[in-house]
Amino acid sequence: MADQALSVGGMFLVNLVLARTQTKEEYGMFVLSYSALTFLIGLHNAAILEPFTVYGSGRYRSRFAEYFQLMFWSNAVLGLLLTALVLGVYAAGRWIAPPLLPRAIVGMGLTVGILLSGAFLRRTFYLQRRADLAAAASLVFFVTVGCGLGLAAKAQVLNGFSVFLVLAAGWLAAGLSVAGKLPFGKTRQSFLDGEPDHWREHWKYARWVLVTAFVFQLTGQGYYWLVAGFLSVRDVAELKAITLVVAPADQILIALNYLVLPLLSAHYAAKRIGPLLSAWKWYAIAIAAVTLSFFLFIRAFGKPLTHLLYGGRYDDVAPLLTILVLVPVVMGVGHTMNAALKAAESPKLVFWAYVGSGVVTFLVGVPLVARFGLRGAVYGMLFSGVSFTAAMAVGFGITFRRELRQQEAAAAG
Repeated sequence: MADQALSVGGMFLVNLVLARTQTKEEYGMFVLSYSALTFLIGLHNAAILEPFTVYGSGRYRSRFAEYFQLMFWSNAVLGLLLTALVLGVYAAGRWIAPPLLPRAIVGMGLTVGILLSGAFLRRTFYLQRRADLAAAASLVFFVTVGCGLGLAAKAQVLNGFSVFLVLAAGWLAAGLSVAGKLPFGKTRQSFLDGEPDHWREHWKYARWVLVTAFVFQLTGQGYYWLVAGFLSVRDVAELKAITLVVAPADQILIALNYLVLPLLSAHYAAKRIGPLLSAWKWYAIAIAAVTLSFFLFIRAFGKPLTHLLYGGRYDDVAPLLTILVLVPVVMGVGHTMNAALKAAESPKLVFWAYVGSGVVTFLVGVPLVARFGLRGAVYGMLFSGVSFTAAMAVGFGITFRRELRQQEAAAAG
């Protein structure tokens, strides 16, 4: 929990400072720029983090040092490719339509590899069952970002471009502080020498997570772009501002997922389906309790909290919080089933759940935004969340009924 609070807290500070100091139009443009980074984070998660987590805590656990070194260099190569892609797109965009692209895109392009490596660093420590080291790195990141924001504000250079540099400095400092704890030691042989078919297996898993990353944008970040298209950049800023207030619930889900996914993957790799389902049950109960408690808190204190955070600049949209906070409530249990299906190496079903949610975004979200504005966007996010959890429940039931039948048949044989 501390790790997630500190790692996400740096980004929260960035959003809070920009929301309080920039115009709503400027902040809205930053939100859209960061939405593009979120898409790249999804690609990185699909290509590197998800397979690394599932396989590193499951089938390759006995050769983790070798596997880590392979994935470390793969992560570095992907970061360089994404840097070239973003800066190339920016250069082309400036040539075609100069006024439409903010300078924040340049900052994102220069730092994307470092920002993604921060996630890889933390995930490595989780696979080593050393959440304390992940939290230590995140603490260094948080302190560095806080100091960097203060210096940028004092020098009057705080903007969408400079905050990406501040975030990158935070993860560089964090990485240097814990570099000695990473498994870089000399290994007996190259990982690929012992696993020549690794990349084939990697792709079999990653391809579904990769297409899921594209579809996920429709259910999460898609509403920012719908609001930008049907309403205005100013409304994007307002939607992001209230989303930040309920963001702690999402971060709790992510923090627990970091802990639980390696555990579930280890159970599945050992064919311990009963313990896997038992662990999932308690995970789901905990998530339901946390999200419901957070709903009650926001219902009681959401408006004064919004006023305190933003100095009254976003009080007019605070009433939407009581609807928006239902999104993590309805999606919470769905995320626990998401983790169980990934542990069971069934990312295809997660993909179809996001497809269903994305279809709802178009069929329900678009007319709601067009008809009711920002309130319609919040209702659309809620409908998309309900459809996601319903689809996850179907896939979860099918998968684990089959696993239990296979286990019973093997025991009888």
